[in-house]
Amino acid sequence: MKKLLLSATLTLFMASAAFAQTTVPNPVAPTTATAPAKAATGGAAANPAKADSAKPGKADKAQMEQAPGGGDGKVWANESSKVYHCEGDKYYGKTKKGSYMVEADAKAKGFHGVKGKTCSK
Repeated sequence: MKKLLLSATLTLFMASAAFAQTTVPNPVAPTTATAPAKAATGGAAANPAKADSAKPGKADKAQMEQAPGGGDGKVWANESSKVYHCEGDKYYGKTKKGSYMVEADAKAKGFHGVKGKTCSK
């Protein structure tokens, strides 16, 4: 009787171990076919910050051309985020939706500086 019980337990253990090793494909996970494409972009997969800029149609905001105007103590007010950027900031005049204005006007319209900082000296 003990041998039969031991044999049944061992059989169940082996069967469950076999099922535990099977993997189910994740429909949300990226396929392995995209991994070589990212590696061909100059290592963008190794640096997640650069991975988004490697996508076609997504220009790096820091490399975008600055909007005409600005200077003279004006800030660039980003309409989408309600954040204003000081002259010399990498996003100054480079976000999709924004305009130049005096810092006091930006504050009056509800904008705030990057990380709460002001541009006034």
